Amino acid sequence: MFKLNVLQYNPIKIDFIDENYSLDSLVDNSHFEELTKKYKEKFGYSKLKTFSFSKEGFLGLFLELRGKIAVSLGECEALINGAKLYESLGFEIIWIGLNKDGKVNLYELEGKNIDFLFLSSYVMDTFVITSLEEVKKLTTAKIISNASAQICNFSDAIYFDNYKLTGYNLSGVILFEDENLFELLNIGFIDTLAVKYCFEALENQEFNYEMKEKFLEKLKEKFAEDLYFFVNPKDTLPYSLHFALKSIKARELIRTLALNNIFLTNGEGCSLGLSKPSRIIQTMGYDELTSRNSIQMAFNRFFSDEEIEKIVNTIYLKYKQIKSFS
Repeated sequence: MFKLNVLQYNPIKIDFIDENYSLDSLVDNSHFEELTKKYKEKFGYSKLKTFSFSKEGFLGLFLELRGKIAVSLGECEALINGAKLYESLGFEIIWIGLNKDGKVNLYELEGKNIDFLFLSSYVMDTFVITSLEEVKKLTTAKIISNASAQICNFSDAIYFDNYKLTGYNLSGVILFEDENLFELLNIGFIDTLAVKYCFEALENQEFNYEMKEKFLEKLKEKFAEDLYFFVNPKDTLPYSLHFALKSIKARELIRTLALNNIFLTNGEGCSLGLSKPSRIIQTMGYDELTSRNSIQMAFNRFFSDEEIEKIVNTIYLKYKQIKSFS
């Protein structure tokens, strides 16, 4: 099996439910307390809570904040929908758009009175990098970031998408330092299993920084003019590659390749070739039909030259077959 969709879906094995993480006022909760210490040692934030990783869960976070909120359109679907729900209640959201090249339009931050900014160090789907260090020069807002694919120390709070990390629909975990940022939960209201398995997934998270260029070279060689790019490969996370293939819908290719145990993705929640195209590509200014061409790979292990050759040749064969039927 060749998993090249690990940034969108990376299931871990859960053998059993550990009763040590069952919270009870009459028992010793030292296992959980020790786990929260590990989070602080690893990430540097002393406060931890869980929340539903859904539009309702993000709405809850918005309602806890006191001040003006800005949200990048390059964030995850649950956050975007939560922000729209927040707006529907009569509150204001300042939206930060994406440029045609896939980068966050940081100029939209200038002159804005913002207290809290939901902006990650990468854009969803394309994984184009955003320098939060540069963002800090443009705004005094506290930055709240999705850290599932990359952790940035310039964030004032980070949160993790457990579905992408574990493959299970567990609660999200958010870490922060300022106790006035979010309301702290009583221990009985924390999803301890989410905290446990999130940490295990992060502890075992690995990326390979060598494969991107090798795959890119082989794809260019094989596909020639049929290959193109919505974003510059040099602008994306070093273990992520985003590209497009002409004249086919990516979902058809993804579904076919899955039968050959090659797993790609064309956007958030689309690792199985679902019908919904990438919202991110459309936000960049492309129409829905064009956005369906996008494909993303991520690399968490080493592939031999023979494996790369096999994968790219298989992708090419399936691409030609699908194209011939179109």
